[in-house]
Amino acid sequence: MQLKKYTDYGLRVLMYLACQPEQTMTSVRKICDVFSLSANHVNKVVHHLAKLELIDTRRGKNGGFVLAKPLTSIRLDYVIRQLEGDEEWIDCHSPSCVALPACQLNGIVAQGKVLFYQHLSRYTVADLVTDKRAELHAIFVQQIA
Repeated sequence: MQLKKYTDYGLRVLMYLACQPEQTMTSVRKICDVFSLSANHVNKVVHHLAKLELIDTRRGKNGGFVLAKPLTSIRLDYVIRQLEGDEEWIDCHSPSCVALPACQLNGIVAQGKVLFYQHLSRYTVADLVTDKRAELHAIFVQQIA
């Protein structure tokens, strides 16, 4: 299984914000510069994260966005499920599969999906940067300079 780039970008945005001094606003441009991403894609991700109330956005001269919740309350299973969409991993009906009446694949993969999200539920955005926060911040600053 591979996460969509959209989800990857969302996690990068959250990690970047997690490494910033508290309540420091950032911009789409900074995210794009640090990670070499398209502004169009990052704008969409930032909009989605704001709709999920994970970040606060502000317009204007001193605008940008900042984390809206404590790092320890943003669980990875929630973020990934929301950004990926909670679709079936195996679609037996489009196109319809001739093996469907006897196949166990969908059930086995669905159980794996449950375990995947159960594993991620034990982690938060804080876990992505713990013990490396200062090092990551320095790397991010260096990319912008």
